[in-house]
Parts: sequence; structure tokens; C-alpha cells
Amino acid sequence: MRQPRRRPHFGWTILSTSLGFALVQLDVSVINVALARMGSDLHAGVAALQWVVDAYALAFACLLLSAGVLGDQIGARRTFIAGLLLFTAASAGCGLAPNAMALVAARVVQGIGAASLVPCSLSLINHAFHHDPAKRARAISLWTAAGGVGLSVGPVLGGVLTDAFGWRSIFLINLPVGLAGVGLACRFLEESAPHRTRFDLAGQLLAVATLGVLTGAIIEAGSVGWGAPAVLGSLSLGLFLGVCFVIIEGRISAPMLPLGFFSNPTFSAATAVGLLINLTLYGMIFVFGLYLQQVRRFSPTWAGLAFLPFSGTLTLSNVMNGWLSRVWGPRRLIVVGTVLGALGFGLLHGLGATSPYSAMLPGLLVLPLGVGLAVPAMTASLLGTVPKARSGAASGVLNTVRQSGGAVGVAFYGALMAAAGVAGIRAAFALSSALLLLAALTAAWGIRERNARPTCHLPDDVWPEKYRR
Repeated sequence: MRQPRRRPHFGWTILSTSLGFALVQLDVSVINVALARMGSDLHAGVAALQWVVDAYALAFACLLLSAGVLGDQIGARRTFIAGLLLFTAASAGCGLAPNAMALVAARVVQGIGAASLVPCSLSLINHAFHHDPAKRARAISLWTAAGGVGLSVGPVLGGVLTDAFGWRSIFLINLPVGLAGVGLACRFLEESAPHRTRFDLAGQLLAVATLGVLTGAIIEAGSVGWGAPAVLGSLSLGLFLGVCFVIIEGRISAPMLPLGFFSNPTFSAATAVGLLINLTLYGMIFVFGLYLQQVRRFSPTWAGLAFLPFSGTLTLSNVMNGWLSRVWGPRRLIVVGTVLGALGFGLLHGLGATSPYSAMLPGLLVLPLGVGLAVPAMTASLLGTVPKARSGAASGVLNTVRQSGGAVGVAFYGALMAAAGVAGIRAAFALSSALLLLAALTAAWGIRERNARPTCHLPDDVWPEKYRR
């Protein structure tokens, strides 16, 4: 006789899935205040440090959608546990890396593991609470909050650990947490039913090649100049590969990146806003962390504490977003948020080699206030354009584009800093102001507030069976 399905325990399910997501987000931000000490220990320049950051972001961005497909094929629980084990093992590799090249390689593996955790953790939550939409919404909210906590505490935790135990400790601390997460997942998470789905190998390879070549070209430009033949050749090759990727994705029946989503102007505008926000924000965090330690000579702990106003305001504005969205609507929030972000970058533009922390503080408060208002509203606008059954795929596209933007931002802003020092940082912040104003214009023009009906249409054979209506 078949046993009835056991109802999952809410708290343990949330803890099991959220722990992995918090680790993923923690490793995005924890590294920035350890970069100066890391570079000194490994004799690595700015370009090598950019690769340490971008290796993780690129692997994460390129494999995010395909990891979701893999979870559909072999089961989300199995993929989640494998990803967490891989992430934990790679963290050990990062902590034991003898040189910068080994560290970059381990960060790539970390990013592969991270890409497996994010879509599968959401799929497991959906599987556990599909019978109770209210409980599922609360679970996703707590999962999102856990990621926000990981991202926010990263700089402070990274600074304290680096000062107390050395930069390797920021990776080694993942080992007990990761193993605990594996134990919880084995004990409390239920496997989802596998689904037959097609894997877009050509699209996956082209995505990796395109982002890798473009990012490498931008990083090297900081050392050899934008006019160097190798840089120009790599940029041309990257653009060519990108065009090939778009052409192939538009022709095959089961693309990694469903281009049909972009037929809706709100979806396209929200994705563009997400790209610009991550490009400017990740680039700023990278160069500002180096500025605090290499120019202003802050210790890692004090550099981490210097990010506290930024992290606190970001969390507060995220909390405010739900109420303000009901009052103002998503489009107005995105416009106001990106304009505030542009103002925040403008306030940081005047930083010099001897600027006191009090001069940095206004920008560190206004910038995250704007970003915290814009990002949830942007996500809500995008998800409002697709049927609920396809929201997972749509959010996967958004996250892939945002992570790609973040990787390019680190590469480009790091190149400006490597080429011109503090003047390069000021140029990066001025460019950020302009890009966020462009994001505000894009939102004002492209976001349709009353676009309540989902309007992104794709053929049914593009979707795994569980996503079809």
C-alpha cells in the first residue's frame, strides 16, 4: 500500500533551502574587503583580483539557466545537494589556493555550485508548498530575506575574519556551514519529480565564450590600453560570439534564453534596468573596497564597517518597498529609485586620496536607498508580464542578465581604476550616474503600469511540461 505524502516542515524546509542561498550571496560580497590583503599575499595585481571576483560571477551567470534545466531532468533535491557539496569543496580549494591562478580556478567551481543552488532551492520551495500559495509566498519572502542578509553582512564579516584569521578564513568558514546545509537537505527536503527537458548545449557554450571573452578583454584593457590589438580583437570576437548566441537562441525549439520574453516592452525595460543597476553597483562595491584599503589605508575590519550604512539602508529600503509600491506603483518607484541612485553616485564622485569618511557617508546612504527601492519593483514589474507558471523561467532570465552585468561592471570599473587610480574611480562614479539616469528613462518609457495581463508568449514546446498551462 502506498504511503501518503508527508507534509514538509515549514521551518526546516526554509532553513535547508535558505542556507544555500545565503552562502551564495555571502560569497558575492564577503570577498571585496579581503582583496587588498589577498593581492599582497598572492602578489596579484588589480587584473588578477578582478578575475578572482568575476570568475565566480561569470560561472554563476552563465550556468544559472542550465542548472535549472538540470534540476528538472534529474531532480531539484539531487542537484541542490550536489551543488552545495561542489560549492563547499570549492571553498576549501579557495582557502588553500597557493597562487592567484589556483584561486581563480576554485572560484569558477564555486560559481558552478552556486548556479545549481539558486534555481533548485526555489524549485524545492515550490514543490514543498504548492498546495498552499500563502505559505509558499511566505517561504519565498523568507528565502529572499536570507539572501539579503548574506549579501549585507558579507563586508563586515569578511573584514573581521580577514583581520583576525587572514583572508583564507572567508572561504574556509563555508565548510561547516555547507556541510550542515547538506545534512539538512538530506534530512528535510523532498525530491521533486524529474521532467524530460532538452538541454541547449550550443547556447550554453556560446554564453560562456561570449561573457568570458568580453570580460577578459575589458580586464586586460586596464593593463595594456583599449587600443591594444589583443583587446580590440577580443572585443570583436566577443561581439561576434554574442550575435551568434542570439541567432541560435532565436532558431532552436528549446533555448537556454527564451527570446520570446523580450517581445514585451515591460519585460525588456525591466531587464535593461536590472542590467544597468548591477553593472554600476557591483563595479562600485569592487573599486570602493579597494579604494578604502589601498588609498585610504583602512584595515579590512574598518573597511567592512564602512559598508554598514550602505548595507543597513539597502535593507531598510527593501522593507519600505512593499508599502511604497502599493502607494506609488512599480514604475514610479523604479524611476525614483534609479534617480536617487544616480544622485548617490554623484555624491561619491568628489572622493579623493585624502577624503574623510564623512564625505563618503551621504553617497553611501542615498545610493542604496535608491537601489533598494528600484530592484524589488523592477522584479515585480517583470514577473507581472508572464503567466505564473512561467515566473521561474522569467526570474532566471533576469538573474542571468543581472549577474552578467555585475561581472562586466567589475571588469570595466576595475580597468578604469587600474589605468588611472583615484581619477579612474571618479570617472567610474560619474559614468554610474549617467547609466542610472538612463535606467530611469528606460523605466519611464518602457514600464507599463497597467500591464496586468501576462503578454509574453512562447510556443509550448519551449517549456518543460511542468511550466505549461
